[in-house]
Amino acid sequence: MKQNWWKYIGVLLLIYVHLGGLMLEAPRLNILNETVRALYFHVPMWFGMVLLYMISVFYAIKFLRNPLSDADVKSVEYAHVGTAFGILGILTGMLWANYTWGSPWHGDPKQNGAAIALLVYLAYFVLRGSIENDEQKARLSAVYNIFAFAAMIPLIFIIPRLTDSMHPGNGGNPGFNAYDLDSRMRLIFYPAVAAWFLIGLWIVSLRVRYRILQNHLTE
Repeated sequence: MKQNWWKYIGVLLLIYVHLGGLMLEAPRLNILNETVRALYFHVPMWFGMVLLYMISVFYAIKFLRNPLSDADVKSVEYAHVGTAFGILGILTGMLWANYTWGSPWHGDPKQNGAAIALLVYLAYFVLRGSIENDEQKARLSAVYNIFAFAAMIPLIFIIPRLTDSMHPGNGGNPGFNAYDLDSRMRLIFYPAVAAWFLIGLWIVSLRVRYRILQNHLTE
């Protein structure tokens, strides 16, 4: 019970975010209207993705410094869940874009950059699946993981800010914070970031335990 307190907090926060995000009043803005509620789901999922990828890179570097199987397992599972969050982030973003921009995929630089970043990480899993030797697989994928994270940062956070982008917070457009004048949305947004990250950690912990058990059974 004492070791699982963060899991309960994650579940309670997620329930609060869903109920509050869908039912509490949100600012009435031109064009955005009710789609502004995407802030509670789309953006926190991307935050969770970046944090999970960051931890994945940490374990990749740890494995390269001290080749332990557990570090490789943790690195790949954090990347798995991070990619799942990234896909959910793109889908919720497409839903928002459909009602705000008129089409799910508008060719926006941030949409394109996010798609390319996810393809880079999907190639990471293809690389792992194409190598049979476990030690070689772990080493090559650890190195690739580092470069994948280094490529993701400019694709998502730098290039869209330097080009003409319709995405909030990029290309000269104001971010969501500029719309949130009365702080109503902050009461849900910040818990949403914590909730999605904690749920991501929980999913990773389950997958890691399963993989380690599976490895022990096959030895």
